Amino acid sequence: MTRRNLLRSLCAMLGVACATGVAARDDSSSSVSFTTLSITPYAIEGLVGDDHSSFYTTGRAPAGTPCPVWQINGAGTPPVAPVQVGSIPNPAGSAGCNPSGIAFDGSGNIYVADGAQGGVIWRITGSAPNATTPFVTGVPGTNGLAFDSQGNLWTGDGGTAQGRVWKISSAGGQCEPAFSGCVEAFRVQPMVNRVNVGRLANTVQPVAAPSAQSIVANGLAFTDDGDLLVADTARGALWRVSLDHQGRVRSPMGCDETFTDDTLCLSNIEIAHPLLEGADGIALDRAGNVWVAANERNAIVVVARNGQVSEVFRNPANKVGLRNSADTAEGNRHILELPTSPYLNGNKFCVAQSDGDRRDNSPRAEGEINGGGPVGARGKISCMDQRLNIPGLPLPIH
Repeated sequence: MTRRNLLRSLCAMLGVACATGVAARDDSSSSVSFTTLSITPYAIEGLVGDDHSSFYTTGRAPAGTPCPVWQINGAGTPPVAPVQVGSIPNPAGSAGCNPSGIAFDGSGNIYVADGAQGGVIWRITGSAPNATTPFVTGVPGTNGLAFDSQGNLWTGDGGTAQGRVWKISSAGGQCEPAFSGCVEAFRVQPMVNRVNVGRLANTVQPVAAPSAQSIVANGLAFTDDGDLLVADTARGALWRVSLDHQGRVRSPMGCDETFTDDTLCLSNIEIAHPLLEGADGIALDRAGNVWVAANERNAIVVVARNGQVSEVFRNPANKVGLRNSADTAEGNRHILELPTSPYLNGNKFCVAQSDGDRRDNSPRAEGEINGGGPVGARGKISCMDQRLNIPGLPLPIH
């Protein structure tokens, strides 16, 4: 079977119309389309859903204003207004909260990763803002969140770029420096080692100066057989980590003495591909296909269980050749603006966007969420207009 026919078969299985020959093309002729479901008054990153067609996300409010946790009716008619159902602390005089990953546990509690305030994962146990408590502290840069089948919570260190991934017990505790109820399970190999040798990929955009991309431990997701997948933003890659039934790493580590002993060997890279550049959040469907938000490319990419990579959506170029906006206000309702966190809610695919000023999404003064609102930077959730043939993998993993 030719590569073109393989791609057609993959896309037919997914229930979407992908571009053929995507590895050799920069543009996609996909018939997949998106429509904005909801616009939020603050920038957002994480996204999760429940069993009642609702989505949940968190807003990055200015210092001194609690950062809201919103519920969005996924079955509503756009534009759907977000409804606040909780919040996380955001003291005055601080650098401001920085919520990113969000997840449910098996009891319906909400967990929010906050890379500010020394790195805190908050647990919200009710529908009132005062039901928020710190679940674990000392997790610098905490970003993506995922629960394993034993009820442990896993998170990576995001923008700190050291590649640390922590396993936190169901009782919570503290990671650094005490490591009580928390262990550093492994490190994704960072772009620069302990003796300051490596390489950095520069992001180039029309207005701003080139900016290094060094995040290697971003979105996390467990497969149905218990392996942990980690999105590597800098390399455009997915790592696969094999764990035993107690959550201990079985994958090879310590292959390069210039990195820490718990650093994964490069053989643990499941796949690296140019279409995955900027890989941020990831989500799995029930067939084991991995849906990836390629943030800086304003694109959605699928990695099939057999390793085939296909781009199912990327913003079309506008009249001036940029992919940061459409040519009309109506068109802006159907584009992505730095997609960060995909979520498959049954047969519905949606993604959160933070409107970061990088690469394809720069300059962000254009588009639909261009910071022109009364509170400045905003976010949005967009959903694919086509239903998926294969529904999302139920979370948390059991």
